Amino acid sequence: MSSTSVTRESVDVVVIGAGLSGLRAALLIQAAGLSCAVVEAIDRVGGKTLSLPSKNSGPGVNDVGAAWINDTTQSEMYTLVQKYGLQGEVQMDSGNDVWEHDDGVILSPHGVLPLTEEEQAALGQVIVRFTELATDVNLEDPMAGPGAKELDSVSLHEYCLQAFQSEQIATLLNTVSQSLVGIESKDISALSFLHSCKSGTGFQAVISDTKHGAQYLRVQQGTQTVSKNMAKELKKGSLWLSTPVTNIEQCAETGVCTVRSANKAVFLAKKVILSTATPLYNKIQFTPPLPADKQRLAQESILGYYSKMIFVFEKPWWRTAGLSGEIKAQDLGPILFSVDTSIPADDQWSISCFIVGSRGLKWSKLSQEERYSSAWNQLRSAFEKVDLESGKLEIPEPINALEYEWSKQEFFLGGPCPAPPPGLLSAVGGDTLRKPFENVHFVGTETALEWKGYMEGAIRSGDRGAAEVIEALQN
Repeated sequence: MSSTSVTRESVDVVVIGAGLSGLRAALLIQAAGLSCAVVEAIDRVGGKTLSLPSKNSGPGVNDVGAAWINDTTQSEMYTLVQKYGLQGEVQMDSGNDVWEHDDGVILSPHGVLPLTEEEQAALGQVIVRFTELATDVNLEDPMAGPGAKELDSVSLHEYCLQAFQSEQIATLLNTVSQSLVGIESKDISALSFLHSCKSGTGFQAVISDTKHGAQYLRVQQGTQTVSKNMAKELKKGSLWLSTPVTNIEQCAETGVCTVRSANKAVFLAKKVILSTATPLYNKIQFTPPLPADKQRLAQESILGYYSKMIFVFEKPWWRTAGLSGEIKAQDLGPILFSVDTSIPADDQWSISCFIVGSRGLKWSKLSQEERYSSAWNQLRSAFEKVDLESGKLEIPEPINALEYEWSKQEFFLGGPCPAPPPGLLSAVGGDTLRKPFENVHFVGTETALEWKGYMEGAIRSGDRGAAEVIEALQN
């Protein structure tokens, strides 16, 4: 809906942000009999879910943003997928992975690291240690758990070096940190990393693409379809797209919140729900100002670099060759890893390449043509090094390529979820993130206690924010 024809709107609640958390909160507020306006800065719903056509014609989409769920521990998202009649696609978990190194490539069965017995034993100890540490983390207030201050005082990288005395283990955990949030392990608090693992039901679950894992299912129609269907349930006239919020003013005497936007639309409400990443709080002027602890979270929390370059093909040539479509690389190009993101039912065959962290930042400074060439050359080179019994692979050119750089989008600035550097949680308090500021309530996957950083976390945070507001307004 265009907001240029209307300058003032009075509602019970203003929800800022039309991603999964904001839409979920708005629908619950509506269901409680309260009026609501959903105000979104950009021209679409879905937030960090964005599904683009895979080809110029015919069926098939690819998710350039959030893409995976599961059907067990991510019950809220899976329920929505079922509610809207969408189909889940189990992530391919067969074939050989291609491990790229300076001297060539190593093939190993999908999900199996090509390690010696000694290295496997060391990795097992790491998994046990991180599983135990994550179990002890207090989800409600991470600073309340045992050893929290010590874990928050060091980076994930420093912790690995101290605990395991191994550069190899530290490098492995850096890869995990980059893969999950696009942030180098030297920049993220060890406690914050463990909190995310605990919220995702454990260290192994967040890195897994098998049953119960974070990367188990994709959505055939694209994950943004969930938000589009939720938006259709909003009452007519309650969704305001292309309406960036610039000011939130709270009047203590009247209890009225005034929300102002860049295009002059003004909203008056009793409550505000803010659904945006903490580093974006600085785009809004708060009157009175945000508490100092929240301001510090906004200023110091880190949004990592996280992009995909998706190559779409006529046929799944890698599957025919017995390969999983995954390459794993260390400093041999912009790609950290790739994943088969095909949908056979749509004759959609694609490999998504993840370009993240510091290497992603360097890559992002190239021209569009250079970005494409460097990613494609690395992917093609890795597969060309594979020596099959039938000979070398013939790698066809892609029929399409999709790219989306979240860090270059004004109202996202990175992704998928901000994280605090060492010492920040100790300084501001582990529960500051979710605390309301008078009549302003804060949601978003970053604030979730379950599956933080994932679509499931976004939905559950919307549930929490709506519950807070509904209880306050109905009592």
